[in-house]
Amino acid sequence: MTKVCAVVLAAGRSSRFRAMGGAEETKLVAKLDGKPVVRRVVEGALASRARPVIVVVGHARSAVEAALGGLPALLAPNPDYRTGIASSLRVGLAATPAEAQGAVVLLGDMPNVSARLIDDLIDAFESQPSARAVAPIEGGRRGNPILLTRRLFDEAMRLDGDEGARRLLTALDPREIVEIIARDSDVTFDIDIPDDLEAARRGRK
Repeated sequence: MTKVCAVVLAAGRSSRFRAMGGAEETKLVAKLDGKPVVRRVVEGALASRARPVIVVVGHARSAVEAALGGLPALLAPNPDYRTGIASSLRVGLAATPAEAQGAVVLLGDMPNVSARLIDDLIDAFESQPSARAVAPIEGGRRGNPILLTRRLFDEAMRLDGDEGARRLLTALDPREIVEIIARDSDVTFDIDIPDDLEAARRGRK
């Protein structure tokens, strides 16, 4: 069986969320259906086939770690989180076990990604092992999370600033990317500002 891990990026500063009046130190610990947003993301990853589940922490580290209390996830601190998402991606990929053939990269502020979708990404990779990445599609738009195969790790480690996994995909030949239809998930919705959180609470994403 193909070994794929999950990397949850949860180190960002939540600058827009706080600037727009968010009360929490980070949007990731804001409650949605009674749970911190980041806990929902990590629980989804843990319910999937992906192992291990690695969570990259940085800004408001203590609060994020407290929100994940009791979960069997591995924590990977990113001391350079202020430089942008690329540093968190590098830390997460560096923490993956050597035998892992790929990593599903999840964003800690996307609470509506299901374990089923993560498994679908892994299944698609298993069925087309020559692919370099697998991405979900919703309404004709490519979303997150994205499965990066180990053959992309070196390129990912060279990203800088706010360049994330999406930047890698734009540089690939389309034939190297497998796209799947998203099921049971909202792969384009994230919590960016307090209004997004309120919309999610009311079921109006």
